[in-house]
Amino acid sequence: MHTRKWIMGLAACAGLAACGDTFGEQALLGAGAGAAGAAVTNGSVGTAALVGAAANVAYCNQYPSRCN
Repeated sequence: MHTRKWIMGLAACAGLAACGDTFGEQALLGAGAGAAGAAVTNGSVGTAALVGAAANVAYCNQYPSRCN
């Protein structure tokens, strides 16, 4: 059952992940994806939102051609 929650959480994050056009959009979309994944897996929503925001901004800066 625990594995199923993780799979559902990863699927939710993958479905919600998007880059956004501006820094604010990138951070907001990443935070939303992280928080949604944490909510599904009963993790820390605040921590996951911060990590998701940072990860999405970093990804979009590293691969800008994939974010359009």
